[in-house]
Amino acid sequence: MTFSERVWGVSPDARGWLRLHLSGVMFSLVLALAATFLAETYGAPAMLFALLLGMAFHFIARDQKFAAGIGFAARDVLRFGVALLGARITAGQIAGLGWGMFAGIAGAVVATIAFGALTSRALGLTTRFGVLSAGATAICGASAAAALSSVLPRHAEQERDTAFTIIAVTTLSTVAMVVYPILARNFGWSDAEIGVFLGGTIHDVAQVVGAGYSVSTEAGDTATIVKLLRVSLLVPVVLAVSLASRRLSAVPDGGTKPRLIPGFLISFLLIVSANSLGMIPEPMRVGMTTASSWCILTAIAALGIKTSLASLAAAGPRAMGLIVAETLFIASIVGLLVHGLAGWA
Repeated sequence: MTFSERVWGVSPDARGWLRLHLSGVMFSLVLALAATFLAETYGAPAMLFALLLGMAFHFIARDQKFAAGIGFAARDVLRFGVALLGARITAGQIAGLGWGMFAGIAGAVVATIAFGALTSRALGLTTRFGVLSAGATAICGASAAAALSSVLPRHAEQERDTAFTIIAVTTLSTVAMVVYPILARNFGWSDAEIGVFLGGTIHDVAQVVGAGYSVSTEAGDTATIVKLLRVSLLVPVVLAVSLASRRLSAVPDGGTKPRLIPGFLISFLLIVSANSLGMIPEPMRVGMTTASSWCILTAIAALGIKTSLASLAAAGPRAMGLIVAETLFIASIVGLLVHGLAGWA
């Protein structure tokens, strides 16, 4: 054992790995920090800033000093962040909504993904893009887009499609945060019913919270819980997409078939279970939630670095039209669900 191994506990292999990956990961983290500062200053989504900042540094992706670390951040750091999302959710929160609400929201998510897959073909787009964009729209915006991208079959436009989806759903989510509370008030719904609508339709968690609490505390609490229900559906959706990808991809990335169940989904379920049983102390839970946000933000910045503006423009208006249609579709489904709840009240 060398002196450095005895003092620092770092093996030569580990030092080699760090030399290869650290620069790219740290650069992505710096962009995530900058995105957070800009978001707090200008009141815009941090995810969008992280992606745009990353795209501004696309030339870095060709530098061998950074390439491996950027790829690691966009892939493995993302999966770690998605796994830690489980600290936000408990089985009690989901059960508290009732099985009828659970079935209704789950049905809206599944219907939106099916709508995206079918409509993408009608528009001359790939089914992959339809599933990716609809999953992001139906579940939790940028986080879902990144998670689904990691298990979809690899293809040449993967980073472009993911970046385009993140920009589109984040922009539409911000618009919805302003428009949906005003729209919901005109329907004469109660604050709780407005919360169900906002939590069931707006793409990103931050915008759901902003929209809900702009109405009332009751609407904000309800919207947050309904949104977390949608986040919990990330696991079965990503698992289903992963299983389908495994069957469709003869030789995917790396020349081997992907795992039957991705490790980050297993970790997500274990963390949800531990959180539901009260096994995670509150300070640790808050720390895990914060770490999840930073990991996903860092991964989005890395994804931006891998995406060129020219390739993004090539996605075209049909792709944007599809995401707008998916957004309106889930809003219609959840709106009908809330209308039915109001009618039964």
